[in-house]
Amino acid sequence: MAVNIRELSRNTSGVVDEVTTTGRPALVTKNGQPVAAIVPVDASDWENLVLSKTPEFLADLAAADDELAAGRTRDADDVFAELEV
Repeated sequence: MAVNIRELSRNTSGVVDEVTTTGRPALVTKNGQPVAAIVPVDASDWENLVLSKTPEFLADLAAADDELAAGRTRDADDVFAELEV
């Protein structure tokens, strides 16, 4: 479903109800261009959703991928031993 920003402002509750009922996201447009999405959220997935959109988390994830690709890894036993200190 796509909804323009004006329609969303007039019928926010209806749009949210449709998203939660159908489980399908709504694309929000402004001047014909997509600007946001309204997505159904399960309470247990909330933290993962927020983290997945946080710039700092994404930067750390990219850095970890780079380290892995370069072969700079550590044995899990060493890491866990360090954390127990």
